[in-house]
Amino acid sequence: MKAQGTSNSSLWWKLSWQLSVVVSAMIAVVIIGLCFYGMTMLSPNIALWDDLSATLDESLSLDPQEGLVVTDGPALQALKAENSTLWFVASTLDGRVASYGAVPAVYGELSPYLHLLTDADIRGGKGISEVALVESMETKWGSIRVMFGGTTHMRGQFLTLLAGTYKIYVPLLAVILPAVFFSVPRIVREALAGLSSVVKKAPEIDPRRPGSKLPVEDVPREVVPLILAFNGILERLEEQFRARQRFLIDAAHELRTPIAIMQTRIEGLPGPEQQRLMEDVARLGETTEQLLAFERNDQVNDRRETLDLVETARTVVADLAPLALSAGYDISFEAQIARYEILGNPFTLPRAISNIVRNAIDHGGNRGMIHVSILASGEIAVSDEGQGIAEDQRERIFEPFYRVTPRSTGAGLGLSLVKQIVANHNGRIFLDSSAFGSTFRLRF
Repeated sequence: MKAQGTSNSSLWWKLSWQLSVVVSAMIAVVIIGLCFYGMTMLSPNIALWDDLSATLDESLSLDPQEGLVVTDGPALQALKAENSTLWFVASTLDGRVASYGAVPAVYGELSPYLHLLTDADIRGGKGISEVALVESMETKWGSIRVMFGGTTHMRGQFLTLLAGTYKIYVPLLAVILPAVFFSVPRIVREALAGLSSVVKKAPEIDPRRPGSKLPVEDVPREVVPLILAFNGILERLEEQFRARQRFLIDAAHELRTPIAIMQTRIEGLPGPEQQRLMEDVARLGETTEQLLAFERNDQVNDRRETLDLVETARTVVADLAPLALSAGYDISFEAQIARYEILGNPFTLPRAISNIVRNAIDHGGNRGMIHVSILASGEIAVSDEGQGIAEDQRERIFEPFYRVTPRSTGAGLGLSLVKQIVANHNGRIFLDSSAFGSTFRLRF
């Protein structure tokens, strides 16, 4: 199975490159469109001039007797083959003229005056369908004027325009494309900035804490319905959690009275069964109190005070020392520092330490030493010398109502409550266990 999210594409990346491609395509369309527009405005013969001017160097010569002469060489024949209606008239500045191909009659009448023209685009006259272009060029015997026409290749006209305008669009592209590829991702990132706050807030959502919702401020309008739907689910979960919590708290409260009544009546019973019944009732009462503490933990979690971990742990050890001694243990307390302050809950934090020590008393085998220590880093370590905890049970012992053995006298809520309290204090709990004992470490 693929890891969650590995197959999901990045919205930021998709929008960035797609918008960049769209903008780049629009620029290309504008350039091509301008070239096509130029084809309608400029003479169709402009594509012919580059090839014709290169050919004229070979095809034209100046004879002292005959004047300007056109030689139908291989280059000119090849150009004629590509443009079957090719024609041109060439003139020196002193009026010597030479022609090639079928020169339209109207343009033939302009031949004597060609040397007076520098550049011209001749077309659109009444009854005239042919288009002519006049260009100037330098030869080894001086400047000449060339009037020509007869191109049949529209593609050449387009490519000529595209090549001729590169000095305009290449610098333009050099500026616009980097700006597009750098600015569009930034714009998209800023537009999705509101989603980043939602992503950061989502892991903090806890239905046990009232009012937990995802923010909708600065979130794109299209995403707001999804967030509102999710917040609606959170509200329903919160209502169900509060209902369950009220039920369990009420049930635990209701159990206190019959347990107290049972304890009173058992105390008056004669015979050897009294002690065993008293132990069973005491265990039932402890389970009720743990259940009540487990459910109340969320209600008092918001209270924070400056607590001294060293003094808190020392007080817990002092309170539980008689219980440990009567169960057959030696108990010790050691602190590497005189004081270690944290911001914590004054009710739940001592209970977490107490539950860890009680767990050592219950499962330490009624022998050896229970050692409670505070390290310089503030870590609390509680060690016993019991038979240890099997590796396959080390994670499950923190689950509610899980007991290591079926004969365990606890309700299975003590360590689960410890984990919950430590997590509420932004801490973690670690377990080191072997056949020679177990050590629980609380790190805040």
